[in-house]
Amino acid sequence: MLKLYDYTAAPSPRRARMCLAEKSIKYENIQIDLRSKEQLSDAFRVINPRCTVPVLVTPDGDIFTENAGIAAYLESVYPDPSLLGTDAINRARIAEWNWRCEFEGLAAVAEALRNSSPHMKDRAMTGTHNVAQIPELAQRGRTRIRWFLDALNTQLEQNSYVAGEAYSIADITATVTVDFAAWVKILPKDADSALKAWHERMTQRPNYQA
Repeated sequence: MLKLYDYTAAPSPRRARMCLAEKSIKYENIQIDLRSKEQLSDAFRVINPRCTVPVLVTPDGDIFTENAGIAAYLESVYPDPSLLGTDAINRARIAEWNWRCEFEGLAAVAEALRNSSPHMKDRAMTGTHNVAQIPELAQRGRTRIRWFLDALNTQLEQNSYVAGEAYSIADITATVTVDFAAWVKILPKDADSALKAWHERMTQRPNYQA
């Protein structure tokens, strides 16, 4: 059986859980307590020397420590329903928008949160190294979040889903991003009607609770 090293409250492993849930895949969930810095323990370093979650371990013992790798593996072994696209154009659109959601959206929220939260003092970046907070980056992150939400609303004014007319991994990353942005008190604006309507539909999907 697949194993997922996870921390329920964190956004990154939630993306993996939502992929697994969308494909109705059974797996063993192993919690790593980030609050107590269990990810930095010697025992967990054996599993993932980069000290991050999620980590997916296959029945054959292969280990994937990034959502991109996890999604690629799951799509290959469990192709239905497809989350990465079914033809060249569709796959490219999904990859493009998933990248934007991750780097323009999720990374911006992480920048804002990790450089402002007292609980993340000296942990401004994930991984093995202690990194000091830079308050100016927190403000920059908040600005970037708003830019991203505006761009996402524009995209959803023209498309039923983030990357077109079918649900995909881009919708999972965007859903997690919008929810994560609420942690720094940034919500879609009243004018973001397409974004708000899309997000309401996303909350009704079974995998939203994963």
